Amino acid sequence: MTDKNLKQNRLPKGWEIKKLKEIAYYFIGLTYSPKDVSDKGIIVLRSSNVQNGKLDFADIVRVNRPVKDSLKVKDGDILMCSRNGSKRLVGKTATIQGLIEEMTFGTFMTVIRSEYNSYLSWFLISDEFREQIGGGENPMINQITKYMLDEIVIPLPPFPQQLRIVSILDEAFAAIATAKANAEQNFKNAKELFDSYLQNIFENKGYDWEEKILSEICEVKDGTHDSPKYIKEGIPFVTQKNIRKEGLSFADTKFITDEDHNQFYKRSNVSSGDILISMIGANRGMACIVDDNRVFSIKNVGLIKSSAKINVFFLLYYLKSSIAMRYILFMSNGGAQEFVGLTALRSFPIPFPPLKEQQTIVLKLNALSAETKRLEAIYRQKLVDLEELKKSVLQKAFSGEL
Repeated sequence: MTDKNLKQNRLPKGWEIKKLKEIAYYFIGLTYSPKDVSDKGIIVLRSSNVQNGKLDFADIVRVNRPVKDSLKVKDGDILMCSRNGSKRLVGKTATIQGLIEEMTFGTFMTVIRSEYNSYLSWFLISDEFREQIGGGENPMINQITKYMLDEIVIPLPPFPQQLRIVSILDEAFAAIATAKANAEQNFKNAKELFDSYLQNIFENKGYDWEEKILSEICEVKDGTHDSPKYIKEGIPFVTQKNIRKEGLSFADTKFITDEDHNQFYKRSNVSSGDILISMIGANRGMACIVDDNRVFSIKNVGLIKSSAKINVFFLLYYLKSSIAMRYILFMSNGGAQEFVGLTALRSFPIPFPPLKEQQTIVLKLNALSAETKRLEAIYRQKLVDLEELKKSVLQKAFSGEL
């Protein structure tokens, strides 16, 4: 794109290469202070008002001060986040449509105004635009400056072709959005189907089921509450952050000395086949099984030792059910960071049938879980493919291949 002649030779007849400054003008927004913010006054559009390519008014700020007409947005303007602490947010845009009242925009935003805005609005979400601004961002604060916009080069077809491209992109992206929404809903349905089946098992207990508190079935302990000195390499030190929905993760694990581990191991001797359950924070109640023989210590984590009295996978499925999770929340204590105490965990009521029936239930749940994961993988890939399709369509649009 930086070599005009080379790019021009690749484009269809009648297309031109133009710099943005040749076909549009752009300006940054209003500077205001906290004392200007008011319940009344003009809306100031900010980065948070640009969501998924559209304006979102869930979070608005008004200022009660005079605003020049030149800083008021118009229908058809492209609003761009041109400065932000997050590189991901810089460059996101929305086209302003259907204004119902006067609005301005903040100093970290840029408005782009041109007779070609319907075409430009698509170009500004393309990888081609991203690549042009990617190398020039200030490392101290991510931003797109006027001088960077001045150097943006754009493949520009004749106006009738622009309208045709815009129409095709409008239709294609609407279809992709529908397909994406369907894939997301199917993904959600797959997860909800498993959760519903799991809950149904424990809501419709048989006559031969019994109920006991957890400490009557298994040995229940907890990890240390101390904060040892961490070292570069040593014994992994697992906390509630390492307990994930998909299982135990050793990512970002800190390490402790053998001496500290030996001291903690006296309190909580974790073994393969045991269940770990988070006891503190937003993910309290999250449970997973220890499925290898790795040596590690735990903190703020409950330890449920495997027992011959109950199938450990049956117990894990129950702990992951919505019934169990509601009970975890009910018996939580604390203020800023809620927790489940060891006494409460030991008194957790566990419903269960005879061992043979437990095994049958586990086999059914394993099969359904595997099928659910297979479907989730399919829908995840569909979402990835749809994002790639969007990029491909845009690339073809601005190379004359659409």
